[in-house]
Amino acid sequence: MQIFEHETIVNENIDKTFSWFEHEGSFRRLMPPWEVSTEVKADKTIHEGAIRIFKFPFGPLTMKWVAKHTIYSPPNQFKDIMLKGPFKKWEHEHNFKSKGDSTIVTDSVKYQVPLGILGNIFAGRSVRKRIKRMFISRELRLIRDLKQHSHFNSKKRKKILVAGSSGMIGTQLCAFLDTGGHDIWRLVRREIEPDSNEIFWDPEDNYINSDEIEGFDVIIHLGGAGIGDKRWTKKRKKLIQDSRKLSTLLLSETISKLKQKPEVFLVASAIGIYGNRGDEELTEESSPGSGFLTETTLNWESYTEAAKNSGIRVINIRTGIVLSATGGALKRMLLPWKVGAGGSIGGGKQWMSWISLDDHIYAINHLIMNEKCNGVFNLTSPNPVRQKFFSKTLGKVLRRPAFAPIPKFPMKILFGELATPLLFEGQKVFPEKILDSGFSFTHESLENALRDCLGRW
Repeated sequence: MQIFEHETIVNENIDKTFSWFEHEGSFRRLMPPWEVSTEVKADKTIHEGAIRIFKFPFGPLTMKWVAKHTIYSPPNQFKDIMLKGPFKKWEHEHNFKSKGDSTIVTDSVKYQVPLGILGNIFAGRSVRKRIKRMFISRELRLIRDLKQHSHFNSKKRKKILVAGSSGMIGTQLCAFLDTGGHDIWRLVRREIEPDSNEIFWDPEDNYINSDEIEGFDVIIHLGGAGIGDKRWTKKRKKLIQDSRKLSTLLLSETISKLKQKPEVFLVASAIGIYGNRGDEELTEESSPGSGFLTETTLNWESYTEAAKNSGIRVINIRTGIVLSATGGALKRMLLPWKVGAGGSIGGGKQWMSWISLDDHIYAINHLIMNEKCNGVFNLTSPNPVRQKFFSKTLGKVLRRPAFAPIPKFPMKILFGELATPLLFEGQKVFPEKILDSGFSFTHESLENALRDCLGRW
């Protein structure tokens, strides 16, 4: 039997620290950001006998992990054991101890790899290294999340409705807001799960039950067909535009007529509104550019007019490249880089305005909880970089060479019309308004952001 221990000190009292773990979203927030996992089943609260089941990739296969809570003693201890999974045995004990105004969280894991002595010889070291990376990630997320929540501890918890909750951003946003004690509900287009905080809607059929969305404090809309998911055909471009128009108009017009209107309506947007601007420094006051993305985004933001005119605080977040190892642009880059085929794209002079996934989530929390925040906000790091610098930094973090520049021609063949705005053009965007509102970025450095989301400290 192997034993692994990890200690984390957080600047929060023991009750609030333990309470963070009690929320359903804590599991998602503690999952390493480079691990792709799917939750199959989970009890909403921790208690003795509670079960959580999830799937994750294990080499070329998919592995199921079934965990059961066997001890629950708030605010000092809880324990879970693995009933089914990759280990022969896994027991994880979480212990909490007060230290002044802070809390010491000690994770103690007893585990046994399969195949006994042979398993330890061939896999013991790599398994321990992987466990250590996981707990470093857990420590950083726990400390940061509790710090972000502490900024608004004096404010009442919100009832929040999220459209687009199953996407890369929405999944983590809902988990983070849940651990902050907010009451999270999801707008879904499929059959709702029994006993869940879900509300059905169908934007294509212009259907939503307005009675079901009465009384929400915050409504967040992150939906829309992915801009970079597929080649742009006439049909795809129409889907990109219509998915934003139908859903945003339906929400905006419906909530504008509610008896109990939400305090704030936050809607996704994109820095594509600025078009290809070369070295021009862009803020929220900059004029729009031109092209399909500009047209799409300008219209997208205009669809919130009904909510604005009814007196609701409306926020449009113009998002840059969100860094995540499990989705978006970075995920696509990882495979060629890992095999040593990474490099700058199309000369590498184009600007990349990026933001870490955690900063994106923290920024949304800041905007909805701060009553003075209104209007358009750029959600990008204060330090945009050229694509060539991005490539060199990613190579450094992955310990891979960056000597394989990718010319424009094959990318145009591969991606078609999409290649130009997505790969060869760029914007040098600065988040002026959110900085002026008092928000502080966790990841101002690209290297730190990449190391954090890839677990390469």
